[in-house]
Amino acid sequence: QVRLVESGGGSVQAGGSLNLSCAASAPDLSPCAVGWNRRTPGKTRELITWMTSDGTTGYVDAVKGRFTVSRDNVKKAVYLQMSNLKTEDTAMYYCAACGFLGQGTQVTVTS
Repeated sequence: QVRLVESGGGSVQAGGSLNLSCAASAPDLSPCAVGWNRRTPGKTRELITWMTSDGTTGYVDAVKGRFTVSRDNVKKAVYLQMSNLKTEDTAMYYCAACGFLGQGTQVTVTS
């Protein structure tokens, strides 16, 4: 069982930036793939970015060029830097690691 706790959500104006963090209780984060999912109102949860154990990253088109995923295996943390935020980025954001999902943190982007 891996417990993931997200932080850093909040409200920001369109065009602004926000950084999310995720603390993992895993004994060793290094062999795990990590990433971030989000669920917008009325839609299903979707994976928006990921990073494999060897550092390879991927992004869905909607966030490519604006979001950056990173990890710190020593601190057992996963991060999501979000810039040039749009109102359509409003969602609950969930950290994913080692096959587990966190409880989520709300991000609201206002116009």
